[in-house]
Amino acid sequence: MLTIANATLTRGGNTIFEALTLYLAEPRIGLIGDNGAGKSSLFRVLCGLDIPQSGSVRVHGIAAHQVSAQRPGLVGMMFQNPDDQIIFPTVEEELALSLSPSGIPRRQAIALAREFLQTRALAQWASRSIASLSQGQRQQVCWLALLIASPELLLLDEPYASLDLPGQARLSRDIAGVSQQVIVSTHALDHVRHFERVIWLDQGAVRADGPGPSVCAAYLADVAARAATPESVAPATA
Repeated sequence: MLTIANATLTRGGNTIFEALTLYLAEPRIGLIGDNGAGKSSLFRVLCGLDIPQSGSVRVHGIAAHQVSAQRPGLVGMMFQNPDDQIIFPTVEEELALSLSPSGIPRRQAIALAREFLQTRALAQWASRSIASLSQGQRQQVCWLALLIASPELLLLDEPYASLDLPGQARLSRDIAGVSQQVIVSTHALDHVRHFERVIWLDQGAVRADGPGPSVCAAYLADVAARAATPESVAPATA
């Protein structure tokens, strides 16, 4: 469970969100909104990469910025750009890295990574160079790294952006099947429309919060209305 209480985040003189309060307990939550609405910034706060100037953000009762020290492996985040996440040169090494918070020795971790890839019918990927993979395949590696690590909270920032249709279908199936809490930030509304809860962020504030079908419909209607009057579309600031 996640608790955001009166959190204010500023960056470079810009206010990303101010006095934001959210209680996030549902197993599947969608996060939607325009570019610059604050979605990625919210994820960075939830995983402790950014610390709000005021208010509190707690993950399972722990201050978000202290989670990595107190409960390593509790939160896992998939970044928009896989190149911001991937460190090692081969797939098996990258997956093995995800097991390091568990204290598993490197050689054993690599063996487990190979076994895991085999269960996904991807045994041939084990020794492949990351550089030889497409953008979508690298994004898939990031997802596999989260799956093998199995954190209790999964934060997925635009996970469908580089995936082809089969890849999107596989990811949607995986998200539906995992036991962890998953929060998905996306412009691909079809993948979160069925979620129990979707939050629409607008310039760092909650514009709508409720069942996926109604919130997604409201956002689409707003986009259509703004598209009809282009002068009303403001540039992204966050």
